[in-house]
Amino acid sequence: MNEIYCGPPPAPAQIWTAWNGDPVLLLSLAVMTLVLWRRPAGLAAVAVLVIAFVSPLCALSSALFSARVVHHILLVAVAAPLLAVAFPAAGPRRLASAFVVSTLVLWGWHLPAAYDLALSNVAIYWLMQLTLIASAVWFWRAVFARETSLVEAMLFVIAGFAQMGMLGAILTFAPDPLYAAHMSAPFAWGLSPLDDQRLGGLIMWVPAGLPYAVIAAILMRRGWSGLAERTA
Repeated sequence: MNEIYCGPPPAPAQIWTAWNGDPVLLLSLAVMTLVLWRRPAGLAAVAVLVIAFVSPLCALSSALFSARVVHHILLVAVAAPLLAVAFPAAGPRRLASAFVVSTLVLWGWHLPAAYDLALSNVAIYWLMQLTLIASAVWFWRAVFARETSLVEAMLFVIAGFAQMGMLGAILTFAPDPLYAAHMSAPFAWGLSPLDDQRLGGLIMWVPAGLPYAVIAAILMRRGWSGLAERTA
């Protein structure tokens, strides 16, 4: 099945009409909305998934590697922590194991052969998306677990961003474009494939730190609030 899930790479003039109307996807999002109706974090996660999979970002990610990077950051660093808040861990979680697995999944899917296969096969594409978000939710649930100390949680949040930034740096400084799926479409957007790849790497390296910084701030606030309650 040689088919890109989000459709063929759109031309710039077509992008704002390139919404994804896949009925199975829309039904799945509607079911998630009903299940998460009373959980604000869960509803926010559904909104992020709509941006990632329904909005023109989905089609743009067929054209540009840099847009695919934004798509993946939305999954692992925005939707996943929101889902982790909506479905908190019931007990202790193995944070180190969750970190290792989520890192291997993220890096594994950015290997050129795996990435290009996912963009040419719908089943593999969804395997990519589901493993990325599932492993990230596992990681964030472990980070947010009440049994996880503030110091441990902060260290792994920093490590989570560091590994993504390292991957971004590798992509930024790669001397050649790595992904066959993006060898021609970037030209329509005024970018060479290498420039598009470098832009994607920079997005991973710098702006992707924002959600991690927000989460770190929330953890610090929770830690200080807990300390204040114990000393009051």
